Amino acid sequence: MFKTLRNAFKIKDIRAKLLYTLIALLIVRLGCLIPVPGVDRDYFQLWLDSTMGDNLGFLDALTGGSFTEMSIFALNISPYITSSIIMQLLTIAIPKLEELQKDGEEGRKKIAEISRYLTIGLAIIESVAMTIGFNNTNGVLRSGSLFTNIVVITVSFTAGSAFLMWLGERITEKGVGNGISMILLFNIVAKMPSDISNLVERFVTGAGSVGMGIVGAVVIVAVIVVTIVLIVLLQDAQRKISVQYAKKVQGRNMVGGQSSFIPLKVNTAGVIPVIFAVSLLQFPIIISSFFGVQGERSTLWRKILYMFNSNNWFNFDSFGEFKYTLGAVLYIAMIIFFAYFYTSITFNPMEIANNMKKQGGFIPGIRPGRPTTEYLNKVLNYIIFIGAVGLTIVAIIPIFFAGAFGARVNFGGTSLIIVVGVVLETLKQIESQMLVRHYKGFLND
Repeated sequence: MFKTLRNAFKIKDIRAKLLYTLIALLIVRLGCLIPVPGVDRDYFQLWLDSTMGDNLGFLDALTGGSFTEMSIFALNISPYITSSIIMQLLTIAIPKLEELQKDGEEGRKKIAEISRYLTIGLAIIESVAMTIGFNNTNGVLRSGSLFTNIVVITVSFTAGSAFLMWLGERITEKGVGNGISMILLFNIVAKMPSDISNLVERFVTGAGSVGMGIVGAVVIVAVIVVTIVLIVLLQDAQRKISVQYAKKVQGRNMVGGQSSFIPLKVNTAGVIPVIFAVSLLQFPIIISSFFGVQGERSTLWRKILYMFNSNNWFNFDSFGEFKYTLGAVLYIAMIIFFAYFYTSITFNPMEIANNMKKQGGFIPGIRPGRPTTEYLNKVLNYIIFIGAVGLTIVAIIPIFFAGAFGARVNFGGTSLIIVVGVVLETLKQIESQMLVRHYKGFLND
């Protein structure tokens, strides 16, 4: 990795792209420090700690701490991520959008434009809902009427989210690429030093003896390394299905006859299943907290909220606390379900089988047409399950250690999956640009 970056800085145009990306990301961090008008940030953080605890750890990691700091980038790029997921789902449900997706570059530009408008709409809705929730909590809003606060906060949050969306597109265009992913990566990485510092302070320097401190340090490093290794294996693992193309005559030439393969990623859905599962579990907790319903255990609804809270899982102190780990079972089931669901709407075996048949391709030992579709479905279901199990293990590891040993961090398995995935993809893009640059120089010589 370091060798790739060192070589990249030797090439002028790639060095300019890297510096452009770095400056853009520094602007993101500066924006996370600008407070939104009308909100008492100190009181808001006290209120969050008393009502939600660590429930917003994942959201705080995605926003780089800007949400808990109530900055103008509080929503960050979460509305854009949500709108992108919604558009992916709608392209399956709405034939018009499906046609646009297949319409080449022009179609993708139109879908991107719709995604931008949807991002603004979601940012406005989220901002208004949050302001109304703040208004129902005494002390969060400093002064002014509800209408004035809604206008000021909504404009601030929406403008901040729109600016980050624009900046992400500029990074994609003029930087190293993957602009939105780079902002997301930078947000997560920005929170990691403080989290690791808290772990070291509690389990290493705060241990009862030197020996326990050494054991704590070894365990922390081992868990992080093992998790990253599992993520790398999960991200790179794929099943290659061999494809043979029949020979045919075109004019006076014999073409075809070559062999290829279909690469099926084991983790076909990426981190989307975990994001869906976390969002669905956190949504009722966040909404209830805004309206004054806390996750205590005096009523059935509050017991359900308490079970949805991942901070209450894997508590081995007593059976009364451990029973709320049933929420983890629901969490695992949702990850597996969304892994199959998301893959089913983004990967169409029938379309692949038909395209292979049109091009004279076939899987050795499998007849073209319906048998090929059935074979692809069978293989896909098998590797989806393996990928979902691997994704579940990575997502559960930090939750288990948080519940069993109190090792709570904002970055978890989901955040590390995003970080590793974006880093690997960015390095591949830089290497491909370096390769193109090398070929250009060779041809020019």
